[in-house]
Amino acid sequence: MRIGIDVGGTFTDFVLLEDASGRTRTYKCLTTPRDPAQAIEEGLQALAREDPGCIARLEEVIHGTTLVINAIIERKGARTGLLTTRGFRDVLELGREIRYAAYDPFAQMPEPLVPRERRLEVDERLRADGSVLKPLDEAQARAAARELGRLGVESVAVCLLNSFENPAHERALGKLLAEELPRASVSLSYDVLPQIREYERTSTTVTNAYVKPLTGSYLRRLRGRLKEIGFRGRLFIMLSSGGVTSAETAAEYPVRIIESGPTAAVIAGQYYSRLFDTPEMFCFDMGGTTAKSCLIQNGEAAVVPTFEVGRVQRFQKGSGLTIQVPVVDLMEIGAGGGSIARASRLGTLQVGPQSAGAEPGPICYGRGGAEPTVTDADLLLGYLDPAYFLGGTMRLDAEGARRGIEEQVARPLGVTYLEAVWGIHDLINETMAAAAKTHIAERGGNPQLVTVAAFGGAGPVHAYGLAKKLGAPRLVVPPNAGVGSALGFFTAPRAFDLVRSHKVPFDGADFAKLEALFRELEAEGERTLRRAGAEGAVQFARSVEARFVGQGSETALPVPPGDFAALDPAALRRRFDEIYARLYGRTYPESPVEFVNFCVRASLPVQLLSLPKLAARGRAADALKGERSAYSGSARRFVPHPVYDRYRLAPGAEIEGPAIFEERESTVIVGAGARARVDDFGFLWVTLPKD
Repeated sequence: MRIGIDVGGTFTDFVLLEDASGRTRTYKCLTTPRDPAQAIEEGLQALAREDPGCIARLEEVIHGTTLVINAIIERKGARTGLLTTRGFRDVLELGREIRYAAYDPFAQMPEPLVPRERRLEVDERLRADGSVLKPLDEAQARAAARELGRLGVESVAVCLLNSFENPAHERALGKLLAEELPRASVSLSYDVLPQIREYERTSTTVTNAYVKPLTGSYLRRLRGRLKEIGFRGRLFIMLSSGGVTSAETAAEYPVRIIESGPTAAVIAGQYYSRLFDTPEMFCFDMGGTTAKSCLIQNGEAAVVPTFEVGRVQRFQKGSGLTIQVPVVDLMEIGAGGGSIARASRLGTLQVGPQSAGAEPGPICYGRGGAEPTVTDADLLLGYLDPAYFLGGTMRLDAEGARRGIEEQVARPLGVTYLEAVWGIHDLINETMAAAAKTHIAERGGNPQLVTVAAFGGAGPVHAYGLAKKLGAPRLVVPPNAGVGSALGFFTAPRAFDLVRSHKVPFDGADFAKLEALFRELEAEGERTLRRAGAEGAVQFARSVEARFVGQGSETALPVPPGDFAALDPAALRRRFDEIYARLYGRTYPESPVEFVNFCVRASLPVQLLSLPKLAARGRAADALKGERSAYSGSARRFVPHPVYDRYRLAPGAEIEGPAIFEERESTVIVGAGARARVDDFGFLWVTLPKD
């Protein structure tokens, strides 16, 4: 037995899987932001009451967490110091010297995680090829380390110029810091990110150091709690790149799990895309705080080498801290069930990006929330049953939600109550659709060809409206969609990504030496997996990042398995030109090319899920729970909606919209003119009407 646990901003989701039969058991509870491990323990105890002894039978706990990104956003990490080469003290503030809002004189940049007084320089210098220009002055470096101790640092980042070619000076500083500051954790840039680009490497290493003590403490505490309640298996953590690694590796490199939680739904969508041979799938995961989405093409979600966190302007590119680690190419916007609706200063309706979160939550939760949210509107539109939220364990307050929307939205805007309620629901759909169209177009997709796959507690409520605005022909909602992202943990490979920079011209490169570099990376990747308890043959996927000489960005080029030295250089160059031309419309065969980064993904074969098929249980009418009046966007009024129990729907059942399908953790809304069909595995396939 295995369990996937996804800690979100509002809810914590659990999926318990029995591998032999494919049977699952689910649970959902409110997140405990002050101590996420508390909600995890509560959820496991609740599952144990339903299935006595299940905790002792667990072999694996696979966990996705927002702890790291929250610590960065809320600035609750360790007191961190930086040691860097003399002359590079201010790299964190200089950045790329690019203004994200060129015409805004008041635009703010994010404050560095390490203030200037705790950024100290050491005397040393390496050339671009790694040779020593100036030896490390150990006496001066020791004095700098002691100064950091006097400043009370708890964690130290070490990032020296050109150390990705030669780590000798960083290794020496690591040893020196262990002697001078034995209680402080240390992050060396050669271990965290041995790549070119000084700002990105420094920012990533500092971020790793900033959250390393907190992450280590949390994972130790979590392991302790799991042990106390009888868990004797292994604890794994989801990586931002879509793989799964050990808790020990995650504690050493916490910067790699910043997008740990949101990635799980994408990995589940990737699995379904392959399972159902759906080449263009738009994975849409809407929870209580944010909506995450990703275009999956030919069964693969794109992985990008860099992203931003802690943006000053939340959705303004360039206004955050740059992190250069592999991460699934997600689009995230502030659109969740807890997104707050209000009248803006311009007299228009505004929904999000601020969220009520888990504490206090929407008004209808009855937990002290005073600001109206998307969930409040969904309840008042008839889409949610106040007596069946979370399977009836949490009753919703419709009257409180109504008062909040009337007083804080309808009256200030001078609109009717119904216009305000529908406006909240429709505006959040419009916001998500606009962002989704851009995301899909930037990746060469077509919104009118994608199949929308819905996950999250709020995703199935809004997926139909989103799909209509995209012009998508089809929508699929998996069983237990409300905790569907947690199912992604079981389809993710045990994997670890490694990158090393070594800039060398393509013409005249010694391919035998480059093969040796690949082998070093593969050996390091295998050691990482073995330390995590990996058994069986480790697989390796190689790629290089190359560019035209003088260019400022690289193009990823997959490399076939086998001896790199045996490759035909002319064929490799032709492959580079083909990829470049596909991306940018043309290429430059006469211009020289250089290798920059060498990349390896070490992984174990994916353990495939055995999805159980539904037993035939009669007609669709047998699953009918009753009828509820709910708002129809096309009719612009409340109309009767048949309400179905998803757990009782038989395979092959076909139902005409409008209709509502209820589960414990989520509700699916299907509009008029659409047709819903249940497949053998319980997936709900909705064909949208053609306008």
